[in-house]
Amino acid sequence: MPVGRWDISRYDYIEIRDGDSEAADLLGKHCGNIAPPTIISSGPSLYIKFTSDYARQGAGFSLRYEIYKTGSEDCSRNFTASNGTIESPGFPDKYPHNLDCVFTIIAKPKTEILLHFLLFDLEHDPLQAGEGDCKYDWLDIWDGIPQIGPLIGRYCGTKMPSDIRSTTGVLSLTFHTDLAVAKDGFSAQYYLIQQEVPENFQCNVPLGMESGRISNMQISASSTYSDGRWTPQQSRLNSDDNGWTPNVDSNKEYLQVDLQFLTVLTAIATQGAISRETQNGYYVRTYKLEVSTNGEDWMMYRHGKNHKTFQANEDATEVVLNKIHSPVLTRFVRIRPQSWHNGIALRLELYGCRITDSPCSNLLGMLSGLIPDSQISASSIRGYDWSPSMARLVSSRSGWFPRVPQAQPGEEWLQVDLGIPKNIKGIIIQGARGGDSVTTTESRSFVKKFKVAYSMNGKDWDFIQDPKTMQAKLFEGNIHYDIPEVRRFDPVPAQYVRVHPERWSPAGIGMRLEVLGCDWTDVKPTAETLVPTLKSEETTIPYPTDEEATECGDSCGEEEDFHLPANFNCNFDLPGDLCGWSHDLAMGYTWSFQPTSTWIGNSEPSPEAVPDGKNYLQLQSSGRREGQRARLISPTIYLPQSAVCMVFQYQAWGSNGVMLRVWREASQEHKALWVIMEDQGEEWREGRVILPSYDMEYRIVFEGFIRNGHSGELALDDIRLGTDIPLENCMEPITAFPGENFYFPVNFPRMEDDFLTSEQDFEDNNDPDYFGSDRNDTLFSTNSPGTPKLDKEKSWLYTLDPILVTIIAMSSLGVLLGAICAGLLLYCTCSYAGLSSRSSTTLENYNFELYDGIKHKVKMNHQKCCSEA
Repeated sequence: MPVGRWDISRYDYIEIRDGDSEAADLLGKHCGNIAPPTIISSGPSLYIKFTSDYARQGAGFSLRYEIYKTGSEDCSRNFTASNGTIESPGFPDKYPHNLDCVFTIIAKPKTEILLHFLLFDLEHDPLQAGEGDCKYDWLDIWDGIPQIGPLIGRYCGTKMPSDIRSTTGVLSLTFHTDLAVAKDGFSAQYYLIQQEVPENFQCNVPLGMESGRISNMQISASSTYSDGRWTPQQSRLNSDDNGWTPNVDSNKEYLQVDLQFLTVLTAIATQGAISRETQNGYYVRTYKLEVSTNGEDWMMYRHGKNHKTFQANEDATEVVLNKIHSPVLTRFVRIRPQSWHNGIALRLELYGCRITDSPCSNLLGMLSGLIPDSQISASSIRGYDWSPSMARLVSSRSGWFPRVPQAQPGEEWLQVDLGIPKNIKGIIIQGARGGDSVTTTESRSFVKKFKVAYSMNGKDWDFIQDPKTMQAKLFEGNIHYDIPEVRRFDPVPAQYVRVHPERWSPAGIGMRLEVLGCDWTDVKPTAETLVPTLKSEETTIPYPTDEEATECGDSCGEEEDFHLPANFNCNFDLPGDLCGWSHDLAMGYTWSFQPTSTWIGNSEPSPEAVPDGKNYLQLQSSGRREGQRARLISPTIYLPQSAVCMVFQYQAWGSNGVMLRVWREASQEHKALWVIMEDQGEEWREGRVILPSYDMEYRIVFEGFIRNGHSGELALDDIRLGTDIPLENCMEPITAFPGENFYFPVNFPRMEDDFLTSEQDFEDNNDPDYFGSDRNDTLFSTNSPGTPKLDKEKSWLYTLDPILVTIIAMSSLGVLLGAICAGLLLYCTCSYAGLSSRSSTTLENYNFELYDGIKHKVKMNHQKCCSEA
């Protein structure tokens, strides 16, 4: 630098400081004729000082400044209301520059968060390589706390994100903008939807390929046929627009679906396609399944030690369903065709459920970040990069490693403090992955077997026991470092949970986990009110925090959040004593008191078949009189935050002309809770109904109905609140109903929550569909799913001439014999032709049963070709 210029810098200069005084940090001191670079302050002030001497003069300086609105306190916000709107700052005007905002939606347990976008316009890179490749402005959506929970996706440009559903209790949005271009921003609505698990819960729900719930953005492939008419987005089951075809038919190609959240995968249905242009048929004969929780680490699904090859289609249109023998917990699914006819063409549907769909199976905070790092500890740690805080399921990029890779069995442990007591019902365990702090071999570690201990105080510990041996149960762990395994057990109350590795992979111990459970309460009954102990999945925190205790002072505990009248429980022993219950006199008939010795069935019941007590309630008909209907109404109940199990004894006899049902009656709704529509025999049976939380007062109604012209009897006794029954067991056992074969199809009908019970609906007792399957499809019934429809009641049938009735009967018998002969002939023809029995893989031949606490499919009644015909 010339001396003269150096002299100028000593005497004429401009000084810029990051603040509002000379004491602030110096950002730069400039002189000469070269303009300084752009300067950005860290706060709302810049201090500029210009100094010149008496000698040499110059042209001076000119500068331009801009004030940018940055992420301020009102830029970030938490949302807890049942619904609301989230918008970019300044919406509908263009959003400001240099923003970093966080929007967090917080929900109660057993609540689904639904996020639906109305408008989306963020700056994007015109050279953007793919989805989520955003350089300038973007919106990140997290399934939990930002930077802790799994990233669902990064969005920019004008393509609207699809609907997003979360069940972890927290959904977060982080909005980032730079210093340049600003767009219109975004507007989204969210809803908190209360989840109610039906008594016949099954993990066999279509996940959304056919319905469109899985958006086009979630479907991708290794390649697409060059003419653009066979894209991955056309791979939806039963789509009439071709299907997916890769650019080259090869077993290296795949079709991929991002389910966005951890999902239990239990079945896959596949279909080929017929070209709309050439009418040629293409289909996949066999395929392999690949799964991943993060889209980077993949595992080929195995059956035993070998990769499982699924047998798929034999033509282009048939739907073939393959069960997953060991259901997998995954987010990303890949189908890899192995053999095909003419070429690869694929349409599909995936079946399964969320892990949180099962009763008492909330994710308690490891994945979402609701459990802070300070509440996760371990027996030892190898280093900072492998600390206990890295043991979060899926969301952690690494995992927990103990100090000694090969320790003694049971010596090491990983502990989670839930903060408050919970009902613990299971563990999701996952191995540890990659990193620079360990060797390549150790970067793929997992636990093969483990034990689980629990405690209320962190000092006194008990192990989950094996009910067969009454010893500490040894749980099966992982077979792969990335794929989680779910292990369930009977609920236990605990605040602290420890996992003790017992056996592990050759690489050593490595672990990530989540705890499954629900809220735990301990409400003791009092002599004055006889309020029962409530066990609920939807109750609030049982212990007040220090702040809550300070605010309510001595009045804590005086305000109840529920009302259960003392006269609800009733055994009807004393004639005329209904306790707090009452008859609905408007019905014309009432339940009558009967001693236990009175019986109208075909035979006298044994003493053990009759419930204990002196009397019970009865509704009976001899069949020679008009139909009877009576209602029994409970006293008022108020359960705004708690749920309870109602138990009662019942008997239903009389062919298919009897019905007993229970519903909740409030001022604004009537909701079905339980129904039975068949002859249950002459034995007394136990009914169980969950009374869910509800923010209004309501009453429980028992209604009995015997149809006109039918003889039968309905009986009730011992209605009580089952304080000794956990909510997950508040359902009737299958043995409560006649028959042993229960058929649950994969595409079962949708069950609605509500049904109408207005007086108009019930006035016409002669409604031929009163017991029909259409009406029954709208009820949560503990009976077998397919309640048969009764014969239509026609009074003129009794007036027919006996000879005419005989002719009708003989004609029907002739038609029946003809049908049997035709069936035998068709059977012989099919058997001779050797037709394939591949139709036995279609949807209706499968049933789902429990697999380690999660439902899986079992093939039912293998059908031959002619039974299909």
